[in-house]
Amino acid sequence: MNLPNKLTTIRMILVIPFVICLLGGHAGWAWFDALLSGTSIYTDWIALVIFVVASLTDLLDGKIARKYHMVTNFGKFMDPLADKILVCAALICLTEIGRIPAWVVIIIVSREFIISGFRLVASDNGIVIAASMWGKYKTTFQMIMIILMIVDIGILAPVTSIVMWVALILTMVSLVDYISKNRQVLSDFR
Repeated sequence: MNLPNKLTTIRMILVIPFVICLLGGHAGWAWFDALLSGTSIYTDWIALVIFVVASLTDLLDGKIARKYHMVTNFGKFMDPLADKILVCAALICLTEIGRIPAWVVIIIVSREFIISGFRLVASDNGIVIAASMWGKYKTTFQMIMIILMIVDIGILAPVTSIVMWVALILTMVSLVDYISKNRQVLSDFR
């Protein structure tokens, strides 16, 4: 269990307090309000800090693993899984509290499942599908979108809406890019 793998594990663990803080401040959980002694107004900000810290572990674990040659099979499998769990948990919570339309979440989550399946078929055939620039742009805009939606400042609503549309477009573009660049994997479905 090297440092990058520990960071990946921490990211997965941070999903739990993130979800509790983001939903707890809006769900009217009596135990949650009692625990915070009526300060649940700050739970969005606490959730934001947790999300940003978790997102930063995503940046760090990959850089450290590559720079210091600490890439492991655990990391190859768990790092993208931890990313998907964090993003999907955030999107589902944001849907629950009414900050993002469900259809947007369905498109984003569906893309993640499609690419994960695509990568699985590719790896079974010895093909490694590297992350593309479109995928990196998609991730960046999704993270910004999630942060803006957690913060939920009215004056930023137009910016949040634009970022959501850009993230959605990049989600679709990156899906098409992955599939078109790796068409040979589709031959394995026959």
